[in-house]
Amino acid sequence: MSFPLNKNLVDNTCLDFGLRNAKELGNASIRQLVGVVAEIERATGEKFIHMELGEPGLQAEQIGIQAEHEALLAGCGSHYPLITGIPEVKHWGSEFVKAFINLDIPEKYILPTVGSMQAAFALNLTASQLFSDRDTILFIDPCFPVQKMQCKVIGVKVDSFDVADFRGDRLHDELERHLSSRRVAAILFSNPNNPSWMCLTESELEVIGRLATKYNVLVFEDLAYLNMDFREKRGTPYEPPYQPSVGHYTNNCIHLISSSKMFSYAGQRVGMIAINPVLGRRKFHRLAQRYGNDGELLRTISYVTLYALSSGVCHSVQYGFAAMMRAACQGRLDFVNKTREYERRAAKVKEIMLRNGFHVVYDKDAEDKEVGNGFFFTFGYKDWTGEKLLNKLIYYGVSAISLSLTGAKREGLRGCASGIGDDQYEELDRRLAAFNADFGR
Repeated sequence: MSFPLNKNLVDNTCLDFGLRNAKELGNASIRQLVGVVAEIERATGEKFIHMELGEPGLQAEQIGIQAEHEALLAGCGSHYPLITGIPEVKHWGSEFVKAFINLDIPEKYILPTVGSMQAAFALNLTASQLFSDRDTILFIDPCFPVQKMQCKVIGVKVDSFDVADFRGDRLHDELERHLSSRRVAAILFSNPNNPSWMCLTESELEVIGRLATKYNVLVFEDLAYLNMDFREKRGTPYEPPYQPSVGHYTNNCIHLISSSKMFSYAGQRVGMIAINPVLGRRKFHRLAQRYGNDGELLRTISYVTLYALSSGVCHSVQYGFAAMMRAACQGRLDFVNKTREYERRAAKVKEIMLRNGFHVVYDKDAEDKEVGNGFFFTFGYKDWTGEKLLNKLIYYGVSAISLSLTGAKREGLRGCASGIGDDQYEELDRRLAAFNADFGR
């Protein structure tokens, strides 16, 4: 099929999804955009180059599938799982954190969650109830857009700043400017960062940890892409270099760990939170008043928030998750080496984009280093806004999401190269060349 696609067809599809036209795609949620693109594919018979959804492009780990299968055959499907997690998840979760982050989190403080999405929702909700005068979650942007949507759903205020403008020594002053308001209950960030793939350094994490302690603020560290900064050779259990973590610099932290990208287990929706034991034991008067318990944070998250949200994580998938973490700790599953495939794919897609007039938006990391290649990357075209670029690319069978959704201060799109296979690179080149021929003048 020739490009661009039929404008009326694309615009009418957008109308069917509650948008006035393709110009509004920049404001659509990720899943709404996925629906629009799927319908255009159905109507035209033309397969898109999908970069909008951060979905694994590798096969789910067989070790997990086999463990789930065995658990179901043994009868776990007829029993409710423990809210706090089966013993295997708690044990191997604790070992996994030690093996790959070098943190000592006792089994008691490991809680399975329905992916990091549920974990963030539960933590943001709980944090907003800890202090009478703290009603805000501070996001270190750019960020995963749905986490801010969660705050909107539960009526929690959001504050943020684009970390790219405050790297190194500048981070301290900017962070303190926000925390000194005494309105912030918790800080949330991802490392590596979704969408920019920038990585916070040890010194920057120390700043976050030190200020979190100073202002008595919780820190939620989203490690969905744990050890995927492929510029450094990581992944040998119980040996450095480890995943950098704010947990080395403050007790006020909770770590979000997901199976979706590490083990390509996104469809099974399982992850965990690892709560610093000093924080987990803390008792909060407002929690005690609200729920009629002793106000201990660990018990409240376990038996109130997570219980109310899902009544536990799918029983069989906990066995699968535990088995994969066990294999990783024992050196039988090198998940870092497997996910390194994303480094190769991202490098290839970036090469094609640069050749066709595009540029990398967040191109520099701390200390003026090049941002590494990994699961996500950012790209722009001329001085166009992200909304305009998305609006035009959709007619060329290429989809991504606008950086404006992520709180980014720079214009462009977030792309995910995980699902682009070797058989699509030539087609991506053809479509972007056609795009550049039409707009590059």
